[in-house]
Amino acid sequence: MLSSSFAQALADFAPALPLAVAYSGGPDSSALLLACAEKWPGQVLAIHVHHGVQAAADNFEQHCRETCARLGVPLSVIRVDGRHAPGQSPEDAARRARYQAFDDLARDPAAPFRSLAIAQHADDQIETMLLALSRGAGLPGLSAMPAQWVRGDVTYYRPLLSVPASDIRTWLESRGADWVLDPSNADEQFTRNRIRARLLPALQASFPQFRSTFARSAAHAAQAQVVLQEVAAQDLELVGSPPRIAALQQLSQARQANLLRHWLKTAHAVVPSAAQLAELLHQIACCTTRGHKIQMKVGSGFVQRRGADLHWYNP
Repeated sequence: MLSSSFAQALADFAPALPLAVAYSGGPDSSALLLACAEKWPGQVLAIHVHHGVQAAADNFEQHCRETCARLGVPLSVIRVDGRHAPGQSPEDAARRARYQAFDDLARDPAAPFRSLAIAQHADDQIETMLLALSRGAGLPGLSAMPAQWVRGDVTYYRPLLSVPASDIRTWLESRGADWVLDPSNADEQFTRNRIRARLLPALQASFPQFRSTFARSAAHAAQAQVVLQEVAAQDLELVGSPPRIAALQQLSQARQANLLRHWLKTAHAVVPSAAQLAELLHQIACCTTRGHKIQMKVGSGFVQRRGADLHWYNP
């Protein structure tokens, strides 16, 4: 039988069909693919992304092909360049390449699907939250990973976010299913792997219910972030886009910061650093004469005062 948490997660999972499952060949995606293929026979396909950065990647692909053939599940293999740019983390590069691959496949009429499921679980969620804490993140980071979101015409799901990794592995072993292990997951030069190997066991020993309590905190943060976004949208409607400096100055500094983050992200896909935002707030406070100039780096471009307004541009 399914473990109780896994059973409940699968019972609650009700995506629009047909459904694609992101399938790496590892234990988590193997369990999700097998369970979904059994629940919706003939309505599930698998997507395997070959990142091309590990010597074992060809073996991962072969394993996925053999497993999908055995299950009678169609498999799409997408090869991407998962190498990271200077200053970019390997994990971030791989993640961006994966999602770009998913987006590209979703636009292909030969491989139609309405939903895509990813097998990230409760332990992944805690690791994400701890990483955010270590970086001094605000509410968006502390909200960790959403269980559902939309990109283009496809709804993405993480149906296993409430399921501990150990429950997934136990169920998979009970089914006699096999999987592959990514050797990079044991490399503790990566922060996420150090969290998994060192912090999670310590948290388990000290706070056995930490997965559920941390998840509640992430949910509270996500709810508060929704409120902040609504306030920012209302404030931006009053202040204007591009923002009028005099109208900005009528708001508290906290609301100014909230509005500026919202404006930069929604209008220009820019996320300012904490230092950049603090300096921008300081410049706005000092902007009491017509001759006061604002010209400062924010994200990949610049915020500039033009007359009565703030503008962002990328030269």
